Amino acid sequence: MGWTNKPIQEEDKEVQIPKAPQQENGPSIIKPTISQFSGVHTDETLARVIASYVDTLPHLKDHFLGYPINQDFYYEALLKLMCFRLNNVGDPFIGSTYMLNSNQFELCVLDWFAELWEIEENEYWGYVTNGGTEGNLYAILVGRELYPDGILYTSKESHYSLFKVARIARVKCVVVGTRPSGEIDYDELKASLLAHKDKPAIINLNLGTTMKGGIDDLDVVLQVLENCGFTEDRFYIHCDAALFGVMLPFINKAPKISFKKPIGSVTVSGHKFLGCPIPCCVLMTRLNYVDVLSQEVEYLTSRDTTISGSRGGHTSIFLWYALNKRGFNGLQQDVSECVEKAIYLHNRLRDHGIGVMLNKFSNIVVFERPLDNTFARRWILADKGNLSHVVVLQHVTMEMLDLFVTEFVENRSIWYQDNNGGKKPPCIAEDIGAKNCACSFHKKLIS
Repeated sequence: MGWTNKPIQEEDKEVQIPKAPQQENGPSIIKPTISQFSGVHTDETLARVIASYVDTLPHLKDHFLGYPINQDFYYEALLKLMCFRLNNVGDPFIGSTYMLNSNQFELCVLDWFAELWEIEENEYWGYVTNGGTEGNLYAILVGRELYPDGILYTSKESHYSLFKVARIARVKCVVVGTRPSGEIDYDELKASLLAHKDKPAIINLNLGTTMKGGIDDLDVVLQVLENCGFTEDRFYIHCDAALFGVMLPFINKAPKISFKKPIGSVTVSGHKFLGCPIPCCVLMTRLNYVDVLSQEVEYLTSRDTTISGSRGGHTSIFLWYALNKRGFNGLQQDVSECVEKAIYLHNRLRDHGIGVMLNKFSNIVVFERPLDNTFARRWILADKGNLSHVVVLQHVTMEMLDLFVTEFVENRSIWYQDNNGGKKPPCIAEDIGAKNCACSFHKKLIS
């Protein structure tokens, strides 16, 4: 396993491809060398390498359960775009002298989200970023520029990017505890705010935590701020809605994301629920905040208002295409099916005596961590501490879920059989609540 410098011989009829460093059963890539002054490999040879790599992907897609990336998309109609290097450099609302861009598509996407999140066209600003981390970075930087001495409050179950952003932005960060659901602990938040009452508050709220899908209640947080004496001119709220930002609006009685409330920004990942094949994020904030991070750039005849200079222009078109192709009814149906399949998986695991939790409005099923890493890798599960989870998205079929449960139950009976060192299923009551734990103690307690 590992990289290889050995060139593939053109006369070989069958190309031997070494294994990739991160895939035990997959091909690797020919590593180019600095001494390769001219093309060593023909187009046919390189095509065979790519074809061999592509052959490994369907199996991975059929077992892709642990990460919030929708694998069910069809963008054949956009393949011709790959012949062009589209760059959305500069402010999307101004454009630039780099005319090979997709700004008009980007603005359509932003308008769609502005309507979804209830903010008028002349009151918002935003752009399609290169990823969720960049979106969160922009949002927290706005908060810092508005309140240079402000303190960032975010829960311990926030996405890892928030803690990285705090370091980059050099913002003091107070990490707040959470409830078993993953939702922020409001009492602890109140105590933290009162302890730093003399400093403005920059608050990151999670509208769906990464591991558990816990949703921080904006209305409760606003009440906490008011009770602690924070007026609207002394706080900035960012809503990290990476996965749920396109889901909650289509779920009956789900919490609403709305700029009619005093929030400063929202981010949602385009490569998650919508299935853009390139990582990206839609960042939206209030128009009157933009000047704190912008400057004129004569070279572009535009404003430098974004984090990254160059931004891939293809992502905006992919998002525009996905939104138009699915439409309101299509997205609503997708959300409904994902939530229903998540409920199905939750019930099947629970019926087999496996500790499991599913939050309301969520498609993230959290359960006891499999004892065998080989099993976890086979199903591409995401693990943290005693927990693993499955994120049920459009590509996840009932057949996949049934096979996963069958294999999990079969393997679990081996992991915890009497002659296997006396191991027992872990107690995860502290992680997801006693009512969701299936250890011997809590199983008896609940029954």
